Amino acid sequence: MTDEKQPANDDGTQNIFNIQKIYIKDISFEAPNSPKIFTETWEPTNNLDINTNAHKLADNVYEVVLSVTVTAKVKDDTAYLVEIHQSGIFSLEGFSDTDLHGMLGSFCPNILFPYAREAISDIVTRGGFPQLLLAPINFDALYEQHMQQQAETEKQQPAN
Repeated sequence: MTDEKQPANDDGTQNIFNIQKIYIKDISFEAPNSPKIFTETWEPTNNLDINTNAHKLADNVYEVVLSVTVTAKVKDDTAYLVEIHQSGIFSLEGFSDTDLHGMLGSFCPNILFPYAREAISDIVTRGGFPQLLLAPINFDALYEQHMQQQAETEKQQPAN
């Protein structure tokens, strides 16, 4: 058996990535129109909001928080609202600033999303509603879109 090493960067250092902990930082569930909502025909419209945030905890250690909010409505009534802040602590070493930003903005949320998805499905079911399975999300594409929007915004702002 051979040991495989990660490819070295241009300066000879290696990128090191480790998951230290994955946890739920905050979770809430509301069913403001229960029990009346259970008598309605179940044809919900779902609204999904996603946000990510990262901050440095120590040298090469970062907390990434993936916030997911789902609002389900039947007609004009809110059936339920569930919000989760799925978090992780990650060690990232040897990455360039650009690569580090991408890891925190895309790669880490990709790791956290399945945990958030499972917790949302569980809490919605415990709330008495049919299981909700969120579709996979391409955080790489969302990150790229965010970076393009940020670049466009910077182009439109006058130089000081």
